[in-house]
Amino acid sequence: MTARLLALALLAGAAALPTATSAQPLAQPLPERAVRRDIPMTNAIRRAHAAGTRDSTGRPGRNYWQLRADYTIEARLDPATSRLTGRETVVIHNASPDSLSAIGLRLDPNVFLGNTPQAATWVPAEVTDGMVITRMRLNGDSVSLGQPAASAEGARAIQNAQAAQAAQARAVPTLLGGRTTNARVTLPTKLAPGARATLEIEWNHKLPGGPGVGHRMTQRWADTLYQPTQWYPRVAKYDDLRGWDPELYLGPSEFYNNFGRFDVKLDVPGGWIVSGTGLLQNPQQVLTARARERLARVLASDSTTVIVGPDEVGPGQATAAGDRLVWHFVADSVNDFAWATAKKFVWAATRATIPEKGRVPIHMVYLPGRANLFRDAGQIARHALEFYSRLWFPYQFPQLTLQDGPSSGMEYPMVINSNRGAADHETAHQWWPMVVGNNETWYGWMDEGFNQYMNILSDADAAGKPAVLDGLGQSYGRTSGSESEPPMMWNANYAGPASYGFTTYSKTPLLLSALGGVVGDSAVVRAHREWARAWMYKHPSPWDYMFFMNRALGRDLGWFWYSWLFATESVDGSIRDVTTSGTRATVTVRQDGQMPSPVVLRVTLAPGGQARAVPNARMLDANTAEVTYPADVWFAGSRTFAATFDFGRGVERVVLDPQCRFPDRDPSDNAWPRGTPPACAAPAR
Repeated sequence: MTARLLALALLAGAAALPTATSAQPLAQPLPERAVRRDIPMTNAIRRAHAAGTRDSTGRPGRNYWQLRADYTIEARLDPATSRLTGRETVVIHNASPDSLSAIGLRLDPNVFLGNTPQAATWVPAEVTDGMVITRMRLNGDSVSLGQPAASAEGARAIQNAQAAQAAQARAVPTLLGGRTTNARVTLPTKLAPGARATLEIEWNHKLPGGPGVGHRMTQRWADTLYQPTQWYPRVAKYDDLRGWDPELYLGPSEFYNNFGRFDVKLDVPGGWIVSGTGLLQNPQQVLTARARERLARVLASDSTTVIVGPDEVGPGQATAAGDRLVWHFVADSVNDFAWATAKKFVWAATRATIPEKGRVPIHMVYLPGRANLFRDAGQIARHALEFYSRLWFPYQFPQLTLQDGPSSGMEYPMVINSNRGAADHETAHQWWPMVVGNNETWYGWMDEGFNQYMNILSDADAAGKPAVLDGLGQSYGRTSGSESEPPMMWNANYAGPASYGFTTYSKTPLLLSALGGVVGDSAVVRAHREWARAWMYKHPSPWDYMFFMNRALGRDLGWFWYSWLFATESVDGSIRDVTTSGTRATVTVRQDGQMPSPVVLRVTLAPGGQARAVPNARMLDANTAEVTYPADVWFAGSRTFAATFDFGRGVERVVLDPQCRFPDRDPSDNAWPRGTPPACAAPAR
């Protein structure tokens, strides 16, 4: 802008400003703090509400639907090449109201091509040729596999191919993509609502080994132990929010899958033990009589039974005789299938007793030299299954297996790749996402975060102590404001290596600690339990959780959800002043942050007679009271609030946020008289 234009603009702006003699009154002063009290709604969730698939009750809407994918898979492992070769038939049930012009596929082994964007700390264990598809048929018709590379030139070629295909009287189904973890099969005729499509795929890929960084990124040790995960072409998730899920598999963020039935046959060398999702269908063909007899005793007691010992190796000893054996597993209403196999697995088992259900076996397969890592893993998993069954809803599956290998912290239906170290955490994942199908890729906090919270409760129960959530919410004040922290509602797939662990794992227990400070911890657990039961075998969004919790808790908590999920703010409360007149006291509280919270004051009274009843207060003992004012006191926009009360006795000490539940960068100013220590030191993160 030139100097002359700038001067004219300034004059024009000045002329438009009201003056002291203007006939128009001056605007009212802005509030010190604007508190947002509603829940932001994206276009996707608005459309879902309009369609009736979801609604403001937080329960599945009257028109809720979800696709189902049923798999029949046969796969053969060749240890000499570490290659897995398979074929599968997938039946896709279109329960949506949409006519589908394509079917999305997940080809996760393509993450090992080395051409997928990676978070800095997630490095493929080994660069391979990825998922190699050798043949595909759709409803009996061959699918063209001549897909171009995913480059600018390739994208133009795809567009040209689609245009040419649309011009044909009868198009040939085409696999588009295929060099990243996402691919799409275009359909010559749209798949109508209520119809089914059948995909037949033949494929192979190398199971990677090597010194990869990060779990799930190494799937074998040499050529004697394998942990295949994300190992078969999967039908992508199609939902009412975004259609086909577009997210790539990048390594850190996990999965969003359809529920369905899996019928899986795994061909491995004789003598190799196989474990996995589902129930073994052919024990007579793959197990020795001795192993079958031992398995029959597992549910009789809590002791651990060795099914295959370290000295039982090879065909006829560890397994039935034969150069190669086919292990057959079936699982229904699961969202994935994982397995493990090794030349020298030890196999042990114990049991858990599930409330409302009965006894289920817990299997453990591990290398003999790592027995110490599984010493009490079965007992830890038993406690987790039984505790979480009481906490949320009964464990839904017929068994659980702990699998040894390079991945020691990962979960799949009925299977956890874990030893004792993560046994509680990974077992907890059998509730989400294995039954409550949260979108882990986008909203990892609804998976890992909820898990971290319930792990705190489980650890306390195992120790025979009450769970302590004090200090957690307050500790967020030390993180709030970091430029590396995205809001929790940001897509976790792109949250960045510096913040993924905190935002996805660590922040949710802090959030739920703060929510307990608002409504009480037992109310949080009760409402969360009701939400979990409402969404069993379905796919809730964060809005479903927020709206459900509001109704279950009988509170409009829009201000809370906005502050914690959509922003990265803190409360930063303090006691600014305390004045007394006789037994009457006025405590002035200030909140310097953008996040509001209730005002909770713990008041120590001077010795004396019976304390007088005070509104908003409850006596903790003869000399201590807790006075609580709801977060509503901040909604008018002030940053200060004066709490006045008279217990009929003098006031000796006042502490703000005595349970340390609300984010505060500096809790040292939360106590009066000045210089007295605050209620508690926030725990280290």
